Amino acid sequence: MSVTDKKQIVLTLDAGGTNFVFSAMQGGKMIVDPYRLPSNGDNLEQSLQNILNGFNHVVEQLGDKKPEAISFAFPGPADYPNGIIGDLQNLPGYRGGVALGPMLEEKFGIPAFINNDGDLFAYGEAIGGLLPQINAKLKANGSEKEYKNIIGITLGTGLGGGVVSNHKLHIGDNSMGGEIWLMPSKVLDHVNAEEASCIRAIQRFYKEFSGVDNAELTPKDIFEIAKGEQKGDQKAAQKAFDTLGENLGDVLCTLATTIDAIVVIGGGLSGASELFMPATLAEMKSKYNSGTDRLVMEVFDLTNTSETEQFVTNNQLEIKVPFTDKTVKYDASPKIGVGISVLGTSEAISLGAYAFAVDQLENK
Repeated sequence: MSVTDKKQIVLTLDAGGTNFVFSAMQGGKMIVDPYRLPSNGDNLEQSLQNILNGFNHVVEQLGDKKPEAISFAFPGPADYPNGIIGDLQNLPGYRGGVALGPMLEEKFGIPAFINNDGDLFAYGEAIGGLLPQINAKLKANGSEKEYKNIIGITLGTGLGGGVVSNHKLHIGDNSMGGEIWLMPSKVLDHVNAEEASCIRAIQRFYKEFSGVDNAELTPKDIFEIAKGEQKGDQKAAQKAFDTLGENLGDVLCTLATTIDAIVVIGGGLSGASELFMPATLAEMKSKYNSGTDRLVMEVFDLTNTSETEQFVTNNQLEIKVPFTDKTVKYDASPKIGVGISVLGTSEAISLGAYAFAVDQLENK
């Protein structure tokens, strides 16, 4: 049964460092208008009270409809299976450990599920986004190939990630699977990858390459400078996005080698994919000095219509089974693709949260 056919009602929360946005879902769709409250991330008591107030508001909006669970994402590492939020950079009031899940279960009398936002982004795209879209195109072209794995990347305030393996969300023994931000950076020495693939990276690189120290310049401004839509150093702006893209490509090479999956990119910077994607793909298609390819698989740009059509072309061959009259199908051209979120980042996270809760409710 598709997630769109599910009848369970789940309370949701899009938890950011600035705002909390509350809603409710049924069948993978929002059924009440989003309700926004400040996160007050540096004031734990006020922040927790806002969470309670927000969910109470949504319950009132539901009227006679009864929610069966709460499910949402928090940005950063935590003991998610037990619902305990640990030290989060953008919500400093939660440092030291806060039993948020148990508190919500006590207050509302229903199960509460909390996960990492990168994980739920990947899960949402696996259920209703890029992964089923690609598989549908493969099937329409007569291919028996089915992709079951996806790597989700969020580019924004930080560098987030999540992995879906064989249609199941990979959480890990410490609920820290997909903490890709701590991978090493290729373009910065002895620094983690996040510092070269996030919002502040674009600002840092533009300042370095242009020699202009303007703290008011946003990534949107730098994007518009690169496009020639705003005054500034256009070459430096494009180089800033190229550098981010090269760093991201190096991260994706390691992930793709380990996980062997389609890649989907979301987050605020994904809207600038036309500027960083060429450098990302060039890095993934590059060779070592020895001449060895970075990846065994051929890499395709799923933001490009022509390359997408090549990607979903049925390349399966029929080969004979030795000493028999039988034949079997052989996929002689391993491929992976890199695309941008089909659903939108927030929508994918919400869908992932809903699907995770429904799965837990149905299999408890």
